[in-house]
Amino acid sequence: MNALTEVAALLACPECGDELQPHDRALRCGTGHSFDIARQGYVGLLTGASTKMTGDTADMLDARAAFQGAGHFAPIAAAVAHAFDRVPQAGTPPDGTVLEIGAGTGYYLACVLDARADLLGIALDVAKPAARRAARAHSRVASVLADAWRGLPLRDDTLTGVLSVFAPRNPAEVARVLAPGGRFVVVTPTPRHLGELIGPLGMVSIDPDKDRRLADSLAGTFTRAEHTDVEFPMKLSRTDVTNVVAMGPSAFHGTPADDPRIAALPDITEVTASVTVSTYLPTR
Repeated sequence: MNALTEVAALLACPECGDELQPHDRALRCGTGHSFDIARQGYVGLLTGASTKMTGDTADMLDARAAFQGAGHFAPIAAAVAHAFDRVPQAGTPPDGTVLEIGAGTGYYLACVLDARADLLGIALDVAKPAARRAARAHSRVASVLADAWRGLPLRDDTLTGVLSVFAPRNPAEVARVLAPGGRFVVVTPTPRHLGELIGPLGMVSIDPDKDRRLADSLAGTFTRAEHTDVEFPMKLSRTDVTNVVAMGPSAFHGTPADDPRIAALPDITEVTASVTVSTYLPTR
């Protein structure tokens, strides 16, 4: 509960917007709304009707954790951590807090915190299996179950940084919660990402207009201050390829992890990882 206790003052009640404070095994606002902290270490701030957002399943997260744990995306994680090198230095916690939207396993946020001992992290995801995993990702990560599209359950001007890796984003809400000098780091795949697997395995392809659509969605709210292209070859076993299929959107689109086409691959397949790490600053 320690990380949640430290960031509680940054969180906003999803019912009334008031500040939340720790109270026994819950977070409670001054109006009396109370949100239990699950025994797995996360707090649930989902309210109202069922969300339309589809979070990752436990099986998808298991596959992602195995792939990330093997270090295949380590260069991407290093670039993400580097993007936060120049965020304002933190004072007394909760000053200096980075939020990851759609945090999944919490892998990238944990890498940021490993590189910056002065920061705290908030991992936000709409899926309970992800909230459970993220609560264990790092000792300085507070895990929150919430739907970013309904509004971020955070107070205005509170965050040092916001991170989105292969995840949906809500630009107006991100701008609202960023403190002056804060930055929004977005990681998007290029059309070359996993290109050697997309055709042979029938995986979901990358929209070639993804960068333009991202720029359009952020126009007027953010300006891109810098970006880094991260591209490198990975040598993947069949197990690694199975995890890639099982951890991504293809798992929702009928590409089974036990696809016989994976068995037909060579023992080791060289596959390209290719992403853009972009840093945006609010226009205000």
